[in-house]
Amino acid sequence: MPGCSEIVTSEPATDGDSNILRWLGIALATFAATIAMGAVGLPTPALFAALLIGITYALIAVRRPVDVPSSGITIGQALIGVALGAELDSSTLRAVASNWFGVSAVTLATLALSLGVGIGIARLTGISQATGTLGLIAGGASGIVAMADELGADSRLVAFMQYVRVLVVVLVAPLVAYILLAHGGSGLPQTEPIGMGLVGDLAFTGGCALAGALVARRLRVTAGTLLCPLAFAAILSVSGVAGDASVPAIAQSLAFALIGLQVGLRFTVATMREAQALLPWVLGAIFVLIAVSAGLAALLVPLAHVTFADAYLATTPGGLYAVLAASVGIGANTTFVVFVQVLRVFIMVVAAPPLVRIVARWDNVQSG
Repeated sequence: MPGCSEIVTSEPATDGDSNILRWLGIALATFAATIAMGAVGLPTPALFAALLIGITYALIAVRRPVDVPSSGITIGQALIGVALGAELDSSTLRAVASNWFGVSAVTLATLALSLGVGIGIARLTGISQATGTLGLIAGGASGIVAMADELGADSRLVAFMQYVRVLVVVLVAPLVAYILLAHGGSGLPQTEPIGMGLVGDLAFTGGCALAGALVARRLRVTAGTLLCPLAFAAILSVSGVAGDASVPAIAQSLAFALIGLQVGLRFTVATMREAQALLPWVLGAIFVLIAVSAGLAALLVPLAHVTFADAYLATTPGGLYAVLAASVGIGANTTFVVFVQVLRVFIMVVAAPPLVRIVARWDNVQSG
């Protein structure tokens, strides 16, 4: 029929086309911001650039919200896991294992601190004890949010508090650690590795990331998309099978950007409106967590024989993926940071349900 071609060509872009254009704009803006932040010497510039672009988009494009697809989150976490595993070495692992008491004590103290601050903010703001406690548990944000409804908490407020905590930690921890490392060093011998070449590095990265992600999907463990690739890469690196293979810089930057966007895009106007009255209290509680955790890091220095910068990154309350990514980007003792952070997340996720139930039961008795 005459005119049919005109009708077809004049159709507006589909939602799929619009999403592609939006993501193209976000990607280009993130790339430009990464270049700019790298030029001024900011550590892990892709991470900070993606955070900035993600938050900016979420607050401006109110009617066009987007989120990082689950496949993108998997890729980012898997690449970070491989990068961390490639940095592990047997001598540091033995040193960390020999100081298990100090590491375990500080990890348990972090759990107690999280519970105390959560109970305190619940009393000050009038939210339930379960919501306050889960909202400030320092570790496994996605897992904590997923179990919120089941434990009788307000999942929306828990999600808000958890992701504000992650955002603050992601912004503060790399900068503080970078400043400390710039003045004191990481305490690790700085050697120039003999690389496998780009092809070998890509094979190592892709193989460990893919194998780890597939195993994580089958096992369904907390933070599995980071931990399983990390385990594969660590085994190959520590055993010497992989030689000096590493994750190419461009792949690390991609991972940093995906993690940054994952956090930043969650801060929509609707989310901020729902919890704006709670925000000052949450920020205050988070900075208390960070300050006291820094004090615990100071105690960990003589116990584990590490620098304060490494202890600070290891005890920072949350932001697992970003903090571990930053430890690679700024040259910290990644073996020690990985060990302590993973132990903390494991303890937090396992201990949170029974502890929250105890706290909620005690709150009901008090109010009754």
